[in-house]
Amino acid sequence: MTSDADKENCLGWAARDPSGFLSPYKFSRRDVGVDDVSLTITHCGVCYADVAWTRNVQGHSKYPLVPGHEIVGIVKEVGSNVQRFKTGDHVGVGTYVNSCRECEYCDDGLETQCLKGAVFTFDGIDTDGTVTKGGYSSFIVVHERYCYTIPENYPLSLAAPLLCAGITVWTPMMRHNMNQPGKSLGVIGLGGLGHMAVKFGKSFGLKVTVFSTSLSKKDEALNLLGADNFIISSNDAEMKAMEKSLDFIINTASADIPFDPYLALLKSSGVLVLVGFPSEVKFHPASLILGMKSISGSVTGGTKQTQEMLYYCAAHKIYPNTEIVPIQYANEALERLINKDVKYRFVIDIANSLK
Repeated sequence: MTSDADKENCLGWAARDPSGFLSPYKFSRRDVGVDDVSLTITHCGVCYADVAWTRNVQGHSKYPLVPGHEIVGIVKEVGSNVQRFKTGDHVGVGTYVNSCRECEYCDDGLETQCLKGAVFTFDGIDTDGTVTKGGYSSFIVVHERYCYTIPENYPLSLAAPLLCAGITVWTPMMRHNMNQPGKSLGVIGLGGLGHMAVKFGKSFGLKVTVFSTSLSKKDEALNLLGADNFIISSNDAEMKAMEKSLDFIINTASADIPFDPYLALLKSSGVLVLVGFPSEVKFHPASLILGMKSISGSVTGGTKQTQEMLYYCAAHKIYPNTEIVPIQYANEALERLINKDVKYRFVIDIANSLK
């Protein structure tokens, strides 16, 4: 008779309670089904979601909780129906691992908007009733639809942050046609998401202005990331000088900011997109009405656009700025992420440290 311990085929790091403290944890992954891909995880990006879920910020975390939804690795086994992948391929897995596959949004490759709800990569309830466990682990088994080809010439460690941070800003940029050379983009916040918005913006030929509360980010925004302009958002004179100058603004910050001063920076029919999660959004109706302006929201992206983004980044040599850390450093990495002390995304080297 097989004991439960014998079935525990996967090693991960899990939080056991809302302290969020991570430590080694053995558990079992499902057997590879006919449509599944099993991948050996080499790297996993560290996202703010890892902080929020391990610490039960939303109040529905299920413990033990294995975080991580910026997953890359190498295929070790595929099911008999799998067409797109073979053993040895480089693959990625993002923020969700399942969806209904029959609603209008799934049919459109926009599985994030699945009418029955996409199944999150960790702390989600999968179709078999089990709780999903994320990429702070040795391997993962995922339906091939939710796996992405990482081009062979793209380093795996750098691909990881694209699967949440990258696609989260790419999706609204595509939706609102922010890829028109010569247009102007404002980026609020310069973290994992913000630095990718700057890189995409420059690649699309946009004039990019970074807004930050921190003067210490000016040199990196302009010289490392190539932004055209840097504004201290608390400087009223600098803000006033920018009025009616931007076609688009992406707000990657989750801090509570006043929205009217930013809406004033948009040209007529300009768009401000929210990808961060402030506690509330307040603005005067006239800030929208008089200039025909819009506020829009966006979250990660569907399988179709995620794959397109990965190919684009490989073709145009767009790479996130990362700090590679071992799994043993995961707790410190989450603390430093809370303190915004990272340039600009932690990536855990699972292959060389998870033992």
